[in-house]
Amino acid sequence: MMGLDFSFYNWSLISTYVLKGFYFSVILTAVATLGGIFFGTLLALMRLSGKKWLDFPAAAYVNGMRSVPLVMVILGFFLLVPFVIGRPIGAETSAVITFICFEAAYFSEIMRAGIQSIPRGQVFAGMAVGMTYSQNMKLVILPQAFRNMLPVLLTQTIILFQDTSLVYAIGAYDLLKGFETAGKNFGRPEEAYLLAAVVYFVMCYALSWLVKRLHKKIAIIR
Repeated sequence: MMGLDFSFYNWSLISTYVLKGFYFSVILTAVATLGGIFFGTLLALMRLSGKKWLDFPAAAYVNGMRSVPLVMVILGFFLLVPFVIGRPIGAETSAVITFICFEAAYFSEIMRAGIQSIPRGQVFAGMAVGMTYSQNMKLVILPQAFRNMLPVLLTQTIILFQDTSLVYAIGAYDLLKGFETAGKNFGRPEEAYLLAAVVYFVMCYALSWLVKRLHKKIAIIR
């Protein structure tokens, strides 16, 4: 049995095969996080509006998305949308749209918890000085909710980064695909997958450690 050999990995190989996938994984994570938080906040506000015509569709969307494995959503969107519109949209574009739609459901629950964590007295105080509901949310409630939920939002972002490896299923060129391509071209797939696992672990562990530090600082500020 041939032993493992990592000596073929050098900067030239990494820059040729791996960096392209790394950049896409990072961009996908950033775009999906920003889009997910934006639409997730809207969904959270709909669910907390007290109006059934807003609450019901938002709850159905959130619960529906959270009940389906992400890889199934990725595959379903990638295969069905071109069938409906009559033309392919590309693996990368499909991945970005899918992740934003999927993550919005998870960020929605985080933001809903954050909004509900704000004491009602602050809501009444805003109303007492003449603020409208939207002004109260924008100036008083949401800034505090974002601060309170920041560690949870960042933790979900780390999970999102890990989940970007699932775009492998539709052939998008992410970080995992970059390692796999290098491994296949040099006939060393075992080393490629092991290195990919190490890179994911180191990055996610380091980010998790930073989030814990941030959480402690926020707790002190409170």
